[in-house]
Amino acid sequence: MNRPLPAAGFLGRMGRSQFFWVGVLYFAEGFPYGVFFDVFPVWFRQQGVDLRAIGALSLLGLAWTLKFLWAPAVDRYRHHRRWMALADWIMAAVMMLFAAANGSPPWVFALIALFTVVAATNDIAIDGYTIELLDADQMGMANGVRNGLYRVGIIAAGFALAVSSWVSWTAAFGLCAGILVMNGLVMLRAPAEPLLVAAPGLSVGSELAGIIASPRAYAAVAGFALATLWLINRTTQWSERFVWLWPLAVGVALLGGVLVAWVLLRQRRRAPVSEGMEFQRSHGPVFGALFALLERPGIAPVLAFILLYKLGDAAMAFMIKPFWVDHGFSAAEIGMVSVNLGLGLAILGGLVGGWYTDRAGIFRALWVLGLAQALSNLLYAVVAWSLPESGALAFADRAFIYTASALESFTGGLGSASFLAFLMAIVDKRRSAAEYALLSSIFALSRSLAGWASGFGAQQWGYGDYFMLTFLLSFPAFALLPAVARMLSQRSNQSPISSVRN
Repeated sequence: MNRPLPAAGFLGRMGRSQFFWVGVLYFAEGFPYGVFFDVFPVWFRQQGVDLRAIGALSLLGLAWTLKFLWAPAVDRYRHHRRWMALADWIMAAVMMLFAAANGSPPWVFALIALFTVVAATNDIAIDGYTIELLDADQMGMANGVRNGLYRVGIIAAGFALAVSSWVSWTAAFGLCAGILVMNGLVMLRAPAEPLLVAAPGLSVGSELAGIIASPRAYAAVAGFALATLWLINRTTQWSERFVWLWPLAVGVALLGGVLVAWVLLRQRRRAPVSEGMEFQRSHGPVFGALFALLERPGIAPVLAFILLYKLGDAAMAFMIKPFWVDHGFSAAEIGMVSVNLGLGLAILGGLVGGWYTDRAGIFRALWVLGLAQALSNLLYAVVAWSLPESGALAFADRAFIYTASALESFTGGLGSASFLAFLMAIVDKRRSAAEYALLSSIFALSRSLAGWASGFGAQQWGYGDYFMLTFLLSFPAFALLPAVARMLSQRSNQSPISSVRN
């Protein structure tokens, strides 16, 4: 059991519970996210900034999507608490510059870019640190706490936004800076990271040479690069303005493949490739986490499970608010019931799901809570089929929709607790930050694809039939549970972390 040594003083007494630290960490992760998505757009608009420029902020939010690119650096240099503290203080400095700004000078976009990259780096360090902090039988409840306090962090950013109306923007940004400074100080009081059992490593040059020496490794890297480009294009829509983007990218990948084949043929004429290259490449500083995942026995069905497990939930989520609007609900009613009450129920569901996950085990929780998650989609389908096509809704109809909304929010929290515990449980703690960033990006990919397709489905089939489809989409993942069980068993037998603390 890798129990952290508590810090001294008040935080030390509270820190006897890992869940206290999980709550602190994920408040610190949710707050910058809330500042970016809630505070910055309002500030820009009140400064008279053009809507197109405000829309361009979404491009800077790509840092959270692409954080897996530099996550290996956090694993390589470790000291997660220092990463977190430094990130908080850099973001606090940005907030103070905003507080001192007169209007919206051109350099504010550069500051926001810095803010998002640092915030995403903070997320990487927090996720990696949390995985090392917890034992497998704590990850369920920890993710329930995580889900709740992350949302509290976002709410705190909303409170700072309210301060801008009550007092001034200078006070609001000053409050944000103060919270971030305190976050950084608390991070340094967290339990020390464990020392890791060292893994054989390569220099960047040796790693790249090994990739060139293996067509299979090159194919993995090229596919990884093309998928990253696709993620960027999803936000920037470069391919609509530059039609040559994808042909050029694919052409470069194919040309690189030809070059790799040529280098490999020349190398084999001189000397055979080292038999140890496959193992060594897994521990390279740039693509080590990627290769370690791809070379792990049984990883293909597990990756498919990650893509599919929340697919039904994600496919329905994007159409719930339009469903409410189309049935005559006001924005205030949607906000109160579907958003605010839903937020509380999602937090409660996360705590209950975490409690159950720790007691029943991750594997059992995945299918039990996943089934509950799917049933809420079925209820929404029944609701959609039973409502009148036009006219005012009766009290019973509105109560039916309220019930479906409450169940969907609560069961979404249930499923998230077990699923996030599963992601944390299967990463290699020697590369926890990088592997978790990769796995969470795979999950985010399925959510983006589901959101993109949901509008087409609801428009084509109608809400009732489409919600029924999302219910059915929840079940393919269950066929992959045997592979999940094997992966959990493999990871439970690995103990790469020593009991020595730095």
